[in-house]
Amino acid sequence: MRFIPIGTFYGDAVYKYDAPRQGRLFAGHPGRIELNAGQNFEMALRDLDGFERIWVIFQFHENESWRPTTRPPVPPKGKDRVGTFASRSPYRPNPIGLSCVRLLKIEGLTLYVDEADLLNGTPVLDIKPYIPMADAFPDARAGWVEEQEGDLWTVTSTEDFARQNRWIAEHSEFDLESFARVQLSRGNFSKDVFDSSRRRLTVDENAKTGVLAYRTFRIHFTYDESSRLVCLQRVSSGYTAGDLKEGAEDKYGDKQLHRDFLVRYPDSRR
Repeated sequence: MRFIPIGTFYGDAVYKYDAPRQGRLFAGHPGRIELNAGQNFEMALRDLDGFERIWVIFQFHENESWRPTTRPPVPPKGKDRVGTFASRSPYRPNPIGLSCVRLLKIEGLTLYVDEADLLNGTPVLDIKPYIPMADAFPDARAGWVEEQEGDLWTVTSTEDFARQNRWIAEHSEFDLESFARVQLSRGNFSKDVFDSSRRRLTVDENAKTGVLAYRTFRIHFTYDESSRLVCLQRVSSGYTAGDLKEGAEDKYGDKQLHRDFLVRYPDSRR
């Protein structure tokens, strides 16, 4: 079998740890699907604009292998791992993904969408309309998912964090607050809710503090288990002073952003 992508998805999530575990947790981050020209896809899109949601079938293009079991972000009671076919893990025998996204509008060969959990540059294999009558079964049993431990936590922030986050958002495409809310709202920090590709979290269980890495920035937070509350405290640079010297390699092209950030917030070194 040989599949040829019909287009490409473009959005905010560049690295694996940027992507939310479910697209509906990433509302407010519009992306777009650009279909390939010259294949009569204009006709294929006819009548799709009347649907609020669409299924996007895509390729997990950055995964080279698969795993028979996976550790879910919130495990069921008494289990650490579940079978891959009983999960939404991206590490599958055939690297095919399925996402139900909100369709905002269609312009030519471009579909503007929201609530997508795809990485920037993801190859799109097919598009189908979401039909509630056929696709929604709210009373269906959900297996081990119904046994998940942990409820959603409330994520708040200090004014210091809010100021720093606003400055970064104004000077880049980064959205640290949205990322932190998606990643930390499940709590269970002592159990490490991240899989091996997302272990960018360190926690001091005695002090009830933690640091979450977002690209080259670090988000410092506190948490309270009794009230199930996370408070984002401040942002720091993940670079050392030596890293930010003029002439140093700039692998991610963001070192000037960090230099300017530290001029604005000099106490924000890690």
